[in-house]
Amino acid sequence: MLYRHYNRKGLDTILATLLLVVIVVVMTVIVYSWSQGVFGAILPAPPTGREILTIENQGFDTSNMKMTLYLRNTGSTPTTLASYYIQDQNGNQYARTSWTVPAASPASIVNGTGVFLPINTACSSCTHTGNSFTFQSGNSYTITLITQKNNQFSFTLIR
Repeated sequence: MLYRHYNRKGLDTILATLLLVVIVVVMTVIVYSWSQGVFGAILPAPPTGREILTIENQGFDTSNMKMTLYLRNTGSTPTTLASYYIQDQNGNQYARTSWTVPAASPASIVNGTGVFLPINTACSSCTHTGNSFTFQSGNSYTITLITQKNNQFSFTLIR
């Protein structure tokens, strides 16, 4: 039997080089993944838009059961109303908790959007606490608007 003796020195060098390349690639992936987790926790999240509503004007109908608010959205994100509460100076309140802005007006508040807020018998889906009331001249009313992002905006108006 004849045994050949091969020089394995060249083969060992190639295997060692391949093994080092694999180790470097794996370590690079591990360091990259770790750094994304660490820097993701340290760096601030990108800012989300803010909802800012201001009243430009207000109006009341002749039945004293509907208020119109002309709102301006000065924030950096669209604002959509979800519910509202109207309370008189005696603590009586009308609330509309499942409310969508009527189809006649846009769902998102843009500059000068008129929003109608009915109370009393003009609002069939309002819940009422305390005594019934209508808007009376000289009385103050606190209006709380709640957006779909659950931000609250409260305004006190005098009729």
